[in-house]
Amino acid sequence: MKHFDEAALDPAASAQQTLLIAFLAALGAVMAISQPASAQTAFTLPAPPFDVPMLPSPSGNWTVMVGIGGEYTPDFVGSKNGKFVPIPIFTIRRAGSIDQFRGPRDSASIAVLDVGNFRAGPAFKYVASRKSDKYVELTGLGDVKAAYELGGFVEYFPVDWLRLRSELRQGVGGYTGTVADVSADVIVPLIQRLTISAGPRFTWKSTKATEPYFGVDAAQALASGLPMYDARGGAHSVGFGSQISYRVNPQWEVHAYVEYQKLLGDAADSPLIKLRGSSNQTTIGLGASYSFDFRIR
Repeated sequence: MKHFDEAALDPAASAQQTLLIAFLAALGAVMAISQPASAQTAFTLPAPPFDVPMLPSPSGNWTVMVGIGGEYTPDFVGSKNGKFVPIPIFTIRRAGSIDQFRGPRDSASIAVLDVGNFRAGPAFKYVASRKSDKYVELTGLGDVKAAYELGGFVEYFPVDWLRLRSELRQGVGGYTGTVADVSADVIVPLIQRLTISAGPRFTWKSTKATEPYFGVDAAQALASGLPMYDARGGAHSVGFGSQISYRVNPQWEVHAYVEYQKLLGDAADSPLIKLRGSSNQTTIGLGASYSFDFRIR
């Protein structure tokens, strides 16, 4: 658990101020850049030795988005305190398709299918380990190892200003459960190249994805002082997110966002949350990304 000087500012408020100042500074710097540059093909890869049945050929031009961000996010899911963590950004899509929009909760993904307003493909997310010796609230609950969530996504734009996205991922490593994320974002241009977006979020998790983080077995109850608790899967959280982004040119974009989620069901009813944490989870982030094209023969 983090301890703060009583005279210091509230950490969440301080984090918001820091991220806002950083975003405005970055925005001011990038707006000073001269005329937007056009996308260039960075490199060419040889054609694959075979095609996958039922999938379109990968030959052609592709756009890669890579970047880095920083978040002030809860110490662990359900914590009342927060920390700063780096966040990677990575997506691949067909070049020339609908302008790239990426939500803060999107997993790293590759749009293998990219037809009109519809995209689909594999998705990947890394979930860091949870160390019980790092936070007083977790004393006696044991560690949860890092996990890799592997799965896929589908994304659809029924109209230009609305994106619907769903992901289904399977945990490997720290847990072996299933996670499903559903989100919608209304995308509104404010001025040229400056866009704001916002919309609802919902997450469902299976028992195997919920129990390691919110369950308390007999040994853990004895070591932690918390009552035993059998955490089952189901509706995990509901929330809302908003993002503001500025596209400097076809390559560079900066963005800032706020994501809120309310834990539900067995996660919210866990003694860890009721006695030592909070079901209200807020994340504040800032990031920048760079896009470039490559070609597959």
